[in-house]
Amino acid sequence: MAGYDALAEVYEWLISDAKLAPAEFAASFDDVLSLLPSNAHVLDCSCGTGQLAVGLAGLGIQVVATDASEAMVRRTAELAEEFGASVRTVRADWEELPDHFDDATFDMVFCVGNSLHHAVGARGRVAALESMSRLLRRGGRLVLTSRTWELVRARGSRLDVSDRLVRRNGRDAVVVYRWEIAPLWEEEHHIEIAVAQVDAARSVLVRSELLSCWPYRYDELEVELRRVGLRMEMSTFNPEAENYMVVAGKA
Repeated sequence: MAGYDALAEVYEWLISDAKLAPAEFAASFDDVLSLLPSNAHVLDCSCGTGQLAVGLAGLGIQVVATDASEAMVRRTAELAEEFGASVRTVRADWEELPDHFDDATFDMVFCVGNSLHHAVGARGRVAALESMSRLLRRGGRLVLTSRTWELVRARGSRLDVSDRLVRRNGRDAVVVYRWEIAPLWEEEHHIEIAVAQVDAARSVLVRSELLSCWPYRYDELEVELRRVGLRMEMSTFNPEAENYMVVAGKA
């Protein structure tokens, strides 16, 4: 699993303006949230800095937030306290989830923010999906978002520098992505993400992290979801779009 401990301190610069507020982040999933029963229990198993988890709790949903990064879990707890939201936080990677929760605990599991590619290869990805599936009640749903890796690989190794400053907490920053695309799909790829903050005195503070990832094709994801007992109910996949969402139900 990737770290994100360094990026946790500047992660809000990586979140779009439209999803920075917890309520707005949760509202972006209104269609799938309408499928929840009353008194729903929801797990956000790649919670990042907590915008989604806190937004869901603000809707009266019982929420647990987990992440492999201790720093991300801490920031989620801080955001929940700031908003007065009731969110249980646990540091756990995907394969550790069954150690913390009983099977069939949740009505919905979120794995969003393009997180699944950090699972190590096809074996690690299936193990992660199996853990998520185990925790879902019968009729429950997994909501997953992903980069369109077919597009990412087609563009090759490169440096992407944001064409505008991003303002957060009164500070401006430039966000830079450096992509190392391996020759073969199944090989380890790398993304280095850097946030260069500029203050009023024009001094620059850079925080960066080199992250490992293992990309996958959309059709591979479909097969792996079926393998762990999940049936695709909805998908926004478009080979020309940067990202997509899938909703898979547990039969």
